[in-house]
Amino acid sequence: MPKILAALTLALILVTGCDRGSHPRNIGKSAPLFSISDGTHSVDLSKLRGHVVVLNLWATWCPPCVEELPSLLALHEKMPNLEIVAISMDQDPDVYHQFLVQHHVDLVTIRDADQRINALYGTVQIPETYIIDRQGVLRRKFIGAQDWTDPNIMGYLAKM
Repeated sequence: MPKILAALTLALILVTGCDRGSHPRNIGKSAPLFSISDGTHSVDLSKLRGHVVVLNLWATWCPPCVEELPSLLALHEKMPNLEIVAISMDQDPDVYHQFLVQHHVDLVTIRDADQRINALYGTVQIPETYIIDRQGVLRRKFIGAQDWTDPNIMGYLAKM
C-alpha cells in the first residue's frame, strides 16, 4: 500500500508540474523569437510583427499532421493575410521535399531537423500550433489535428 501511495503522489507531482496543455504558462507572453533557414525558405519571427502568425509544428510522418494539412492549406487560401509558418521536424530532406510537391503545399514551411523550434516552444507532441498576435504575443495553443476551416477557429483568427 505505501508503494501505491508513493506512486500516486509522484504522479500527482509530475502532472501538476507539466505544461497545461492548450493553456500553457506562456500564453499572454511574448512568443519566443527565432530565425531559421533550411536553404529553401527562411523565417525571422521578429519580422512578422504586425501580422497574425499561425505557427504550426509538424512532420510528414505524423498521421494527424497529414490529416490537418488540407484544412491548413484551405485556411491559407481563405485568409491570405495570415502568416502561416509550418516548421517540420523531418530528418530526410528528400522525403520532406517530395511530400511538399505531392501535397501541393504552397505555404511557408521550413525543415528543422534539429528540432530547435520545437525545443524553444516546449513542443513534445505534434502537431502543435501556436497563434501569435500582431504584437508578437502568444494567444493560443492548439494540440493535435484541427479543422482550420471550422467557423469558430476562422472567426477567432479574423477577430485578431
